Amino acid sequence: MPSLSRIFIDRSIYWLTEEYPAKIAQCLDALPDGELWARTDANSNSIGNLLIHLNGNVTEWILGGIGKRDVARNRPAEFAAREGGRAKDLLDRLRTTLAASAEVIGALSAADLESACVIQGRETTVLGAIYHVVEHFAMHTGQIVLLTKMRVPGAIHFYDDSEPVAKPLWKQGGDFGKMAG
Repeated sequence: MPSLSRIFIDRSIYWLTEEYPAKIAQCLDALPDGELWARTDANSNSIGNLLIHLNGNVTEWILGGIGKRDVARNRPAEFAAREGGRAKDLLDRLRTTLAASAEVIGALSAADLESACVIQGRETTVLGAIYHVVEHFAMHTGQIVLLTKMRVPGAIHFYDDSEPVAKPLWKQGGDFGKMAG
């Protein structure tokens, strides 16, 4: 049986590199041209903004804060952008960042998870930083899903609901596939 720290690390990597990106990719595939940068109003974010923002957040918190890499982030620019690339390019960039973050997270020990760190002026632990990133990523994935459902109703499907227990339609790797739900 794996340790609690290993379960936390492996599960965090799963959410960040498999399930959430798979759901985002399905949304991006369903979006019509021109919808990536569409906003519901001037004060709302587009899906494009959310992709840039997710990349910035993971870069700052995981690669910089935990991985101790030098990172430069302009958080206000993530939300100010009104254009900035095609969906495929933004998703490829995010997946590259997520792969690098998986390496950082995967190399951590139980003792590392307890280490203190300061990110965005917030005192936390490495475990707290990872937990924040996974939670933050989940929230914005949900926003992308909702925006996609509003723009193209019925176009995305994440589960096979033909049986009493829903079966995920995205590829699941490792031993976590049995724990998804």
